[in-house]
Amino acid sequence: MYRNLQQCVADLEQHGHLVRISDEIDAHLQAAEIQRRVFQAGGPAVLFERVKDCQFPMVSNLFGTIERTRFIFRKTLASVQKLIDLKVDPGNLRKAPLPYLWAGTKAIRMLPKRTRTGPVLANSIRLSQLPQLQSWPDDGGPYVTLPLVYTEDPRSPGLMKSNLGMYRIQLAGDSYQRDEQIGLHYQIHRGIGVHHAAALQRGEPFRVNVFVGGSPAMSVGAVMPLPEGLSELTFAGALAGHRIPMIGRDSGPSIYGEADFCISGIVEPETLPEGPFGDHLGYYSLAHPFPVMKVEHVYHRPNAIWPFTVVGRPPQEDTMFGELIHELTGPVIPTVVYGVKAVNAVDAAGVHPLMLAIGSERYVPFQKTKRPQEILTQANAILGQGQMSLAKYLIITDGNDAPNLDINDIGQFLQHVLRRFDPARDCHFHTCTTIDTLDYSGSALNEGSKLVMAAAGPERRTLPTELPSDIRLPDGFDDPQICLPGILAVQAPAAAADDDGVLARFCRAFDAQHSINQFPLVVLVDESQFTARTLNNFLWVTFTRSNPAADIDGIASFTEQKHWGCRGSLVIDARRKPRHAPLLVEDPATSRSVDALATKGGPLSKWL
Repeated sequence: MYRNLQQCVADLEQHGHLVRISDEIDAHLQAAEIQRRVFQAGGPAVLFERVKDCQFPMVSNLFGTIERTRFIFRKTLASVQKLIDLKVDPGNLRKAPLPYLWAGTKAIRMLPKRTRTGPVLANSIRLSQLPQLQSWPDDGGPYVTLPLVYTEDPRSPGLMKSNLGMYRIQLAGDSYQRDEQIGLHYQIHRGIGVHHAAALQRGEPFRVNVFVGGSPAMSVGAVMPLPEGLSELTFAGALAGHRIPMIGRDSGPSIYGEADFCISGIVEPETLPEGPFGDHLGYYSLAHPFPVMKVEHVYHRPNAIWPFTVVGRPPQEDTMFGELIHELTGPVIPTVVYGVKAVNAVDAAGVHPLMLAIGSERYVPFQKTKRPQEILTQANAILGQGQMSLAKYLIITDGNDAPNLDINDIGQFLQHVLRRFDPARDCHFHTCTTIDTLDYSGSALNEGSKLVMAAAGPERRTLPTELPSDIRLPDGFDDPQICLPGILAVQAPAAAADDDGVLARFCRAFDAQHSINQFPLVVLVDESQFTARTLNNFLWVTFTRSNPAADIDGIASFTEQKHWGCRGSLVIDARRKPRHAPLLVEDPATSRSVDALATKGGPLSKWL
């Protein structure tokens, strides 16, 4: 397998998975727009040979299709999967000992190793000589979008208690001293945050290394949800097929020897505004105080290549990371949350805003009337697990009702739930709690609410596929559109305030006998035709633009013993509110320049 990025690029090109652009490309907006278009077209990896005002080539879309991602790791995926299978069912070792013993022995040989030097230390440069990638017009500056941020535990320095994470890095901007400071966007509960807190408690400087490039396995290791204490370097070694070489240092954390670049420095005690940044929900994350690193050294290897990706409204290239992680870790879910058969963090909704789950009702088979019980316990367990705890909407159903239900067929899953869902009973809110930092639908940064929607038992209704002829909407509401059977989008007045009373007015215009209640879910939106045009549009609009406790009401609603429910349609207000972050929109001049590249008959003309 590849020991460095150069070997990966050469192999992809040899097998037709990569093309080169010889035209000069600007890292400011232009490279990112090319990447977005090539990804959406299912195109190849792209090597930008000439980058304006920069000596380094750039490469993007390495993980642009799941097929190419599997191809990159084709020699090691099977052995990594066997190791995960062994965790799921240790009995596999008895059933087929040779392949599992071989995989286990190989994994032991993939522990990271200490080295004295490596190619990355060959050259030193300034921050401003790095590619200054800016993806969206209103970004606060250039960013590293595939960073490998490495720290070691101050209480027990060394490779095995290290943390490798992908936390975004702002290279420059109004807040930072040019060539001296960079911004680090991470939260204190991340692995790096645990190390930072330990350094503060000990009164020691907190040293950080940011690697860019190297083996693609390092990027997967950095985003892999591994248990606390399990080194990402070991996982990356198993996936890369070799021990990860780490250069030991007298002071500070080790340096990845095969990286293309390394930025080394100390986190300063003060924070500075980081952002804005066009993020994976399809909106800008705004400027907020985050840690700052005082840069001491910037290294690069000979023939260094700068890898990058672009995030924005999903799907984007990071979707492929999610698919690969799901393939590897999906079988582990039942061992982590007992009774849960599958989960799906829905990429089209921005991952954290919407999670689907299939659980199991097992303990009350004698009851004549089936309702959600055990799956509610399982829902609480899901919301207590690592990254899954960031879910804002969790929709869970009993897998025994439809053993062949496919959690990845989102349209069918939602219809299965809505045929069984009782809005008077099956809405369970978590209020005044934390949500994803990047989700601006809540009441403040990191603050919002969650909703668990549960469904179990026989079908309660047939989902309508046509509008009832007698529907009359209140003044200001029009153009109803069916998104899916049972789901109606209604165009509502633009939100003049975060709580302008429009949601309540809509719900109070109907009673429980009105024909609109044939639709168990109604969504109020700014553009109903756009919302209903595709499933992805519905998912993105509905779940990124609503805070459950504030933006959900219902027809014939009630509160009883602090439980909220409704006897008619559940209504979600998914209009854009004044508190929401701005949408991501391309720069028109940059779009025209990329259009011009497509007319030249070059290697990317079919993809642009």
